[in-house]
Amino acid sequence: MPIGCFVSTGRSLTTAIDRVRLAEDLGYDSAFVTHIAARDALQVCMAYTQHTERIRLGTGVVPIYSRTPATMAQEAATIHEASNGRFALGIGVSHRPVVEHWHGQRIDKPVTEMREYTGLVRAILRGEQPPEGAKWRTSFQLTGLGPFPRLPLLVAALSPNMLRLAGEIADGVVLWLCNPAYIRDVVVPSVRAGRERAGKGMDGFEIVAAVPAAATDEPQGAYESMRRDLLPYFGLPFYRAMLERSGFAADIAAYDAGAGDPQAMGVGITDEFLGVLTAIGDESAVRAGVERYRDAGVTLPCVGAIPRTDFEATLRAASGAR
Repeated sequence: MPIGCFVSTGRSLTTAIDRVRLAEDLGYDSAFVTHIAARDALQVCMAYTQHTERIRLGTGVVPIYSRTPATMAQEAATIHEASNGRFALGIGVSHRPVVEHWHGQRIDKPVTEMREYTGLVRAILRGEQPPEGAKWRTSFQLTGLGPFPRLPLLVAALSPNMLRLAGEIADGVVLWLCNPAYIRDVVVPSVRAGRERAGKGMDGFEIVAAVPAAATDEPQGAYESMRRDLLPYFGLPFYRAMLERSGFAADIAAYDAGAGDPQAMGVGITDEFLGVLTAIGDESAVRAGVERYRDAGVTLPCVGAIPRTDFEATLRAASGAR
């Protein structure tokens, strides 16, 4: 069964490249790159193409408001060519603090705007005339490159509406902070409804889920690292809505009660929540955690690093390698 990983650069691009090469050697199917406030995810994917031969590379995910559809399609096409067809473009709406404060753009109608943006990128990659847009208008077409009609396009989604859209218009969905129960009860039915709306089945549609993982004999230390890492996410409206649907409204309330005190806010991120979200412990625990996601309907579980843990050991544990 395929397994992937998230290998973002942290403090060292060289170390990240070594980790992607290790993942390829261990038989991982895919390596995705997050896009936050450090190195650009698309350029990191290009760097990874130069040091790997087989493993698929993808963004998980690039905000659509950070680039025009023409620029996004042009960059994706360039990486896809350089990687000999190993690139998957993952895009997402992101969040208002990122879109408005970093990029000076606006999220008005996220589902509608994702539909329009994806249609424009698809048309450019297929070598077609881009359709008329409401938010984005472009006549851009690739010249001397492509077309790439089969370049996979994945959409990040949390809400049922965005999940249905991903099922309808994309080749897959990328999930973060969605635990197995939410995936089983909300993600899979919503995606299936979108596929049915488009007259398609689930065959070939990817459900990519990030699985925070750590091979360690000190699980509580990994929990504490994860708890600190998640503090900003519990304050973002899109994630809060998803977490409440997941049955963790009490965690959100406890987090809010500690406002202004990171330690008190962290109390709201309970061991129960972390236990269902993560894959932490010895090799059998890591692999069992990954399998919980697969059993919930994930087609490509992707282990991701937990700060201050040994990610190389985690990659080996999740793959079953010694």
